[in-house]
Amino acid sequence: MSAPRPFRRPLPNPCFALLLWGFGLWLGLASPAAALSDAQQIVVEAWRLVNQSYVDPQRFDAVHWKRLRQKTLERPISSSGDAYDAIDSMLAPLGDPYTHLLRPADYGSLMANTKGTVTGVGLQLALRSVDEQVVVIAPLEGSPAAEAGMVSGTAVLAVNGIDTHTLGLEGTANELRGQEGSRVLLLFEEPSGRRRELELQRRSVSLQPVRSKTIRQQGHLLGYLRITQFAEPVPEQVRLALQGSEFANIEALVLDLRNNSGGLVNAGLAVANAFLDRQPIVETENREGLRTPLQAGVDQLYGGPMLTLVNGGTASASEILAGALQDNGRSALLGSRTFGKGLIQTLIPLGDGSGLAVTVARYITPSGRDIQNLGIEPNLLLAAPEPLNPGGDHDSWLHQALASCVSLLEQGIASSAQP
Repeated sequence: MSAPRPFRRPLPNPCFALLLWGFGLWLGLASPAAALSDAQQIVVEAWRLVNQSYVDPQRFDAVHWKRLRQKTLERPISSSGDAYDAIDSMLAPLGDPYTHLLRPADYGSLMANTKGTVTGVGLQLALRSVDEQVVVIAPLEGSPAAEAGMVSGTAVLAVNGIDTHTLGLEGTANELRGQEGSRVLLLFEEPSGRRRELELQRRSVSLQPVRSKTIRQQGHLLGYLRITQFAEPVPEQVRLALQGSEFANIEALVLDLRNNSGGLVNAGLAVANAFLDRQPIVETENREGLRTPLQAGVDQLYGGPMLTLVNGGTASASEILAGALQDNGRSALLGSRTFGKGLIQTLIPLGDGSGLAVTVARYITPSGRDIQNLGIEPNLLLAAPEPLNPGGDHDSWLHQALASCVSLLEQGIASSAQP
């Protein structure tokens, strides 16, 4: 199987690559492995795919990659579970948390997320900084959680009897997801301090990755566009928002990328294309060290004044967008330093419902910055603590961004009035 194709400019209907949600995974259309019934062959195929695709082949020498394959096959492997455990052990010495096995349930969940839906209870979660408690940002509209009356600021204490401090943020989210029609038991504490136990039935819920509204601020009409992930529907939803009648008369825009941990890279690139006019978006570097630049086209959807909100949850594809906006002088960034993920993963199915995420490229912002483990420093740092409910009534960071937009507009008006 040939190596994944280099990253190229997105087409109106891109089909060569997708970047999956959850820190972003590039799904290359390399030929999937044939369905294999022998557990050992799953391990062999996993080794082969990583061997031909991994971004840093020099790392193989350091971990004795060929010997790892042999040692892995010497252990008892008689079931899919044995094969998955063996693959986990084989990949661990690479020291790359983004190159890993996805078991069938996790693979299926990721694929659903790329469509903008998830099977669960419909809670958006965050970690409260003061005590690392998992709390509700907001329930998704029409979800089981919303119908049960769960509100922003609710602390999720346990899921199915497992303490959320033990599960962590991602573990809690995974525990809440599951087969449609199945039930999950939550123990939570409302903002009032009252503790409750509630059993909810999981069902398919829209993740509502794009939300928009207009806000009147000091006599100016401003647009607010929040993107929580880059799923397949996002570019079209962004287009509809920017070209809709509600945004027809906005004077400036606040783009909110807080807690956007990535998604489909082509969705992120299409959104960048909506704000940039023939300007560079990103450069990728493959395992041979070859760099491929990507530039925006001429179909810019919004060219007016804008500011962009980011935080430590802004990662991967959303960092590509934020970096492009900042480096091109298109939008200042406000908030806190971004996550710092400058790597791209390809997702390859193994044929039995599982898949491999493999790091296949690095990316560099238009000014040449490699942000891996560094993140992007915003132009204006906003004061902690961060608001728990981005876009909500008590979002102090949004209020500061709106005030900054007004200041930009009024400075522009004053400048244009000079003789």
